[in-house]
Amino acid sequence: MKIGYYPDVVNENVTRIVASTVVFLGVLAILFPNPYVLGLLLFGFTLRLSYGPKFEPFAFFTSRYLVPWLGISFVGTAGPPKRFAQLIGFLFSTGAIVFFTLGLSLAYQITLATLVFFASLESFLGWCAGCFAFGLLMKLGVIPEEICERCNNLNFNK
Repeated sequence: MKIGYYPDVVNENVTRIVASTVVFLGVLAILFPNPYVLGLLLFGFTLRLSYGPKFEPFAFFTSRYLVPWLGISFVGTAGPPKRFAQLIGFLFSTGAIVFFTLGLSLAYQITLATLVFFASLESFLGWCAGCFAFGLLMKLGVIPEEICERCNNLNFNK
């Protein structure tokens, strides 16, 4: 397991299903605040960010068993924007844990609600806000084009 590895191409359908677990866990954590659900959220983002979707349990199960069983096709999409989106999710999950620990319930709920909102866009509509931001940062030159050569052929405005 190489830390920092994220595949150049990932299955869009798998990422959408995994985003639905973020929605589920986020809503659960809003309705029933507890450190265990928050820990699961952060754990998932940490593994996906550090090792890619291959080693995160639900992403692994989804790609290896659920998608083939359901006969869902492979739809390739660039990995670097998805990894950037995982970083954003990681930051929101970390923020939620900090707010929870400090007893700042409104900040905690707003942070999780924002995470749930954007994960819902990914899951239900196939629109990735992190990927969109990644594309904008590439256009502005903040992220060098070499980071994602494949991204040049993708439409970040879908």
